[in-house]
Amino acid sequence: MIGRIAGRVDYKGDDHVLIDVRGVGYIVFCSDRVLAALPRPGEAAALYTDLLVREDLLQLFGFPTLLEKEWFRLLLTVQGVGAKASLAILGALGPDGVSRAIALGDWNAVKVARGVGPKTAQRVVNELKDKAPGLMAMGPGRATSAEDVVIEEPVPASARAEPLPPASLGAQAEALSALANLGYAPSEAAGAVAQAAQDLPGAETPALIRAALKLLAPKG
Repeated sequence: MIGRIAGRVDYKGDDHVLIDVRGVGYIVFCSDRVLAALPRPGEAAALYTDLLVREDLLQLFGFPTLLEKEWFRLLLTVQGVGAKASLAILGALGPDGVSRAIALGDWNAVKVARGVGPKTAQRVVNELKDKAPGLMAMGPGRATSAEDVVIEEPVPASARAEPLPPASLGAQAEALSALANLGYAPSEAAGAVAQAAQDLPGAETPALIRAALKLLAPKG
């Protein structure tokens, strides 16, 4: 299994990049968002990769963080979602956007991905609502960039999709863990934390927990 590629960008195509690793060129398929964030040809780059093996095909898919790679693998477990659709969803929303959409049950957000229809978007939300919290609770550690190891100058922030601030990612993970310890189901806890994080950008853990508990409180 090829889990990470680090080398020099040889060229970038419409849906893939060719990375030269000591004279061997690896074709790595990426989302539009990831391709746009990669350095220019001739510069160093690194990607975490997932190898898709079929009877007549071997394909590498590349991701800037381990968290995004894990989301790709999780999306593939949904009926009717293949590698192309999984990349399209991540390209449109990013890992944090996918996390929020699933936690909030917002299948309309998933539907904006190219080639993903309403039924598929609904399956993504419904089938992953109980699986996604485990990935969300991994926190910022899985968001470490593959480029951090080999690239001294990170890709400009203007070229990337807007991620949640690292502190917010950690706070969400800690709040999710706290609610789980209080006995809340993973799916309902994830939804409340995601909504609280959306309402309170950059909030620290205590504020997120308080806001999430208010959302979870019985109405009426």
